[in-house]
Amino acid sequence: MGIETQVEVKPRKGGFRTMPFIIVNESFERVASYGLQFNMLMYLMTYYNMSAATSTSILGLWAALSNGLAIVGAIIADSYWGRFRAVAFGSISTLIGMIILWLTAMIPQLKSLPCSHFQHVCNGPTVFQFAVLFSSFVFMSVGAGFVRPCSIIFGADQLENKQNPENGRILDSYFNWYYASSGISTILAVTVIVYIQDLYGWKVGFGVPVILMFLSVLMFQIGSPLYIKVKAKTTENLVIGLFQAAVAAFRKRNTRLSLTNYDELYRWPLESEVLPPSKDFRFLNRACMIEDAERDLNRDGSASNPWKLCSLEQVESLKALLRVLPMWSTGFMIFVDMNVFAFSLLQTKTMDRHIFPHFEIPAASFSVFLIIALTIWIAFYDRVLVPLLSKYTGQPRGLSPVTRMGIGLIASSMSIALSAITESIRRQMAIEEGHEDDPNALVNMSAMWFVPQYALLGVAEAAHAVGQIEFLYALLPKSMSSTASAMYTVGTAVSSLIGSILVSSVDWLSSTGGKTSWLSSNINQGHIDYFFWLLTFLNLLNLLYFLLICWFYEAGNNGSSNSAHVAEDKECDYRLLSES
Repeated sequence: MGIETQVEVKPRKGGFRTMPFIIVNESFERVASYGLQFNMLMYLMTYYNMSAATSTSILGLWAALSNGLAIVGAIIADSYWGRFRAVAFGSISTLIGMIILWLTAMIPQLKSLPCSHFQHVCNGPTVFQFAVLFSSFVFMSVGAGFVRPCSIIFGADQLENKQNPENGRILDSYFNWYYASSGISTILAVTVIVYIQDLYGWKVGFGVPVILMFLSVLMFQIGSPLYIKVKAKTTENLVIGLFQAAVAAFRKRNTRLSLTNYDELYRWPLESEVLPPSKDFRFLNRACMIEDAERDLNRDGSASNPWKLCSLEQVESLKALLRVLPMWSTGFMIFVDMNVFAFSLLQTKTMDRHIFPHFEIPAASFSVFLIIALTIWIAFYDRVLVPLLSKYTGQPRGLSPVTRMGIGLIASSMSIALSAITESIRRQMAIEEGHEDDPNALVNMSAMWFVPQYALLGVAEAAHAVGQIEFLYALLPKSMSSTASAMYTVGTAVSSLIGSILVSSVDWLSSTGGKTSWLSSNINQGHIDYFFWLLTFLNLLNLLYFLLICWFYEAGNNGSSNSAHVAEDKECDYRLLSES
């Protein structure tokens, strides 16, 4: 995003002494936010009388809103508020949302009473009770949308010093510590907060995150006098520029397109390097064609109407974005799998979760195996596999980003297939033991059977996510580097939305004609295993789609694209789309 920045230059601002305030702010925010999410399915089912399918759909929409608002928060921070105000606003908004959610546990009138098995009619929540609940979700989503994309860059602002020869090493060290603190925070949320909720109930379980979030806001504000605060002044908004290029091309759709005369193409600033436009998506070149110089240009050379005339650089940025969209879309299924994995909470809750005679793992804490597997895979790949593979592949990163994305898709498919098999066995045992009408009865089966599924899904996320971010960074122009990170976040938002629609559709279709839904809250009567087999089929289709994209673009590439970065992938040279 092209912005002109002005920095408050004052002595003794920024530096490492600001790191405790920033990292503690982000860490406490993650512990508090994630600590609420993993057990939320049981809270909605118990106190809002929702079915498992409805609860999962709502949680998916909540995740979609939180991730989708991240790009909005990033744009507002970069173009209008600056990152300090964005993080401060987001932290306070998250705190307000958590307080409202905590009040639903504290005040009986804000939630409905749990239904017993002996009740034939259950009084559901009122409109007011739903409004209070959903308002808490909205406040927390808005907060996450501002804090998560801005906090890490705000920390980098404190350490950025281009005159320091060690600047690059310092920033690398900061990013490593930042991501390490994020991983530790997530593990604490999945274990400690969830354990508190299971042991002491929702009043304490929701109250602890409120206290942590209050400390997060307090710590961030205490460090305010020490921060370097970058003020953003918009000169050219990249996102708006992409829309302008699309609109200008559409408005000029009947204009004759020259294939040889590049002098009539508009470039701004005027001293930018003269290069011919790329050959793919030629119809977009109309957006930067000068039809009448006196009418289209101002005296200083700028466009008189940017919605009718865009620079060649804007057009090439839009083309670069269109090139990566198909490959980007292959990652949706992995996050769909992760979102619907909430049903595993209902499964593990009915199984033996003891690892020691007097200690059992809370059902919602099994996600920690996903995080552990993700962390181990990243460390193992970076420290062990990369040095070994680089000798054979000739690539400094061991495997190309596209190959790692493919590994992630395969691991995800295996995880869901294994989940289907495990659930078939668990359900059969529950029926044989006479628990068909009691979804809360314990089955004589260890919940440790679910560890491989979580571990495979962790490997899938680690391999695919890192590969996708590197892939996007390599194919998009330097001016769109921040967009590469934003696209990953938007992808998770789209996946959450797809997952919610999929769950609602399967629940409705499988329950037609008075039949028991596959996703029934009584998992012993439902068929979650059928749902997991459906997901396995969709994952395999997605894998074929991924391979088709690789084949199509490798076959169509003639090396004439003007991408700012050159792809290094031998398996899938993704530099050129078929010419329009």
